[in-house]
Amino acid sequence: MIKISYKEENNHINYVKISGHANYADEGFDIVCASVSSIAITTINAIIRIDEESIVYRDEDGLLEIGIVKDNDIVDLLIINMISMFEELEEQYKDYIKIK
Repeated sequence: MIKISYKEENNHINYVKISGHANYADEGFDIVCASVSSIAITTINAIIRIDEESIVYRDEDGLLEIGIVKDNDIVDLLIINMISMFEELEEQYKDYIKIK
């Protein structure tokens, strides 16, 4: 199961952790893992294009951590959008993804 958690401070998300594997299908065919990865990496890349100093992240097998060190309206919106997309996935694949 993919577990997603995040921390908020002063109404801003400042940390996101994504860990685990969905195990929805065999490696290379797992649409849940692919969806989560695509959403997260697309969000990270967009934020870096806007301001590469606004986040730090660590990406290892089965673990992605994102620290928001400099928030602004655009970064906040992209992070909120990412979480919303994860929530939509969670609704469809409750046995494979959990947001805390």
